[in-house]
Amino acid sequence: MNNFLNQIINHPLPDDQYFKDIYTKRQIVLHHTVSNGNAKNVIDTWQTTKEKVGVAFVIDREGIIHKAFSSAHWAHHLGTKEINNTILNKQSIGIELCSWGALTEKNGLYFNTNNHVISEEEVVKYNYLFRGSRYYQKYTNQQLESLKLLLRHLCKTYNIPIDYKEDMWKYSKAAVRGDKGIFTHVSYRKDKSDCHPQKELIESLKTI
Repeated sequence: MNNFLNQIINHPLPDDQYFKDIYTKRQIVLHHTVSNGNAKNVIDTWQTTKEKVGVAFVIDREGIIHKAFSSAHWAHHLGTKEINNTILNKQSIGIELCSWGALTEKNGLYFNTNNHVISEEEVVKYNYLFRGSRYYQKYTNQQLESLKLLLRHLCKTYNIPIDYKEDMWKYSKAAVRGDKGIFTHVSYRKDKSDCHPQKELIESLKTI
């Protein structure tokens, strides 16, 4: 565990771009970035957001964990329309996986939001529409292994239960009311598709 923690790379946000108030953590929320695998660039985009948007950790495609601020602190990352949105942000730890997320298929090719082709080997193909799309970029095995280690550490540190929740892939009343556990952005908002229910991600969450 100590070796894992020592390998985390710090890319600190400026002090005025997150909140150093400390609240009891009840939830961990998984996101994906809708971008390429450069975690530092992701964190850099949060450096001037008026709303103080960001998460504590970003995991790149190689599985390297990048830290923007301490998990004890918080920033806005949920953006719900619920009256308890600020409380939910204060009481949760956000983790981003670098991934383009939803893809568009055209003539057998798969395009990201920048209209660049994603290799077919990197594509998850669902036999149904998940939040409006059938195709998503895969989370890598390296990302999922690092995510598992990070979740184990955070759940132990903050006494957050690690039981797998089937409703994390849809709008969840449990998530929105602040119940303890691990959720995804999908759990809080019907207009989001992060994270998608990739089989390997589900298996990883079930074996934390």
